[in-house]
Amino acid sequence: MLPRLLLLLTSLLAPLATMADTITVAAAANIKFAMEDIARQFEADSGHKLRVSYGSSGNFASQIRHGAPFELFLSADERYVTHLHQSGVTASDGDIYAYGRLALVAAKGSPLTLDENLTGLKALVASGELRRFALANPELAPYGERGRELLKAANLWDGIKDKLVLGENVSQAAQFAISGSAQGGLVALSLAKAPQFVARANYVAIPEHKHAPLAQRMVLLPKASAAAQELYAFLQGDKARAIFADYGFSLPTKDARLEASH
Repeated sequence: MLPRLLLLLTSLLAPLATMADTITVAAAANIKFAMEDIARQFEADSGHKLRVSYGSSGNFASQIRHGAPFELFLSADERYVTHLHQSGVTASDGDIYAYGRLALVAAKGSPLTLDENLTGLKALVASGELRRFALANPELAPYGERGRELLKAANLWDGIKDKLVLGENVSQAAQFAISGSAQGGLVALSLAKAPQFVARANYVAIPEHKHAPLAQRMVLLPKASAAAQELYAFLQGDKARAIFADYGFSLPTKDARLEASH
């Protein structure tokens, strides 16, 4: 009788044990505020918990190659996911979940005049008044790489490169830009639009055609649980897409996602 009772209890409790799985996620720093909102919604809907680490996509890709125990990787640039797949680390090449944009930012009271053509930045550089300018490290962070590309196209790189305050990721660069450590910076629009940022700084969105696309791709990793697969689907659903749009991301069309899956 006792073994049968234990078996019955085990069968009843097993589903409960899986209801509150904790999903480990590596996420590009630029989606921090959007992902926090998405996590709250997903946790409320699913009962699962998220443990999200934020950082540079380049660093995460290296960690994943060396066996870091993440279940899902959301990159700021699709090439990191593509390289992982080509190396046999992932079973698929994932899906684009959003397209990012740059923003030129400055703390309130900064002498930098903001405009999408960087005219104010050029004037500040020409006057010799620019002392520090924030950017994510171009060697590690896609937003830093695109920022460098933009500055070079505007013939500003040579005048700014020795004045750069480099963040390990774009979130750190944004902190430099609003803390007084720099007079301005190029960061992710998704960070600049966050209420925490708007309270302390101004921004102007940079048109997407002024730099190479920031196609942000995600992929499930070999240790992904069923709960991680649920999250992956949720990130492509209407609730998550609405949150990404609120933070300034452009979104892949649903038709494009369906075509990519076939």
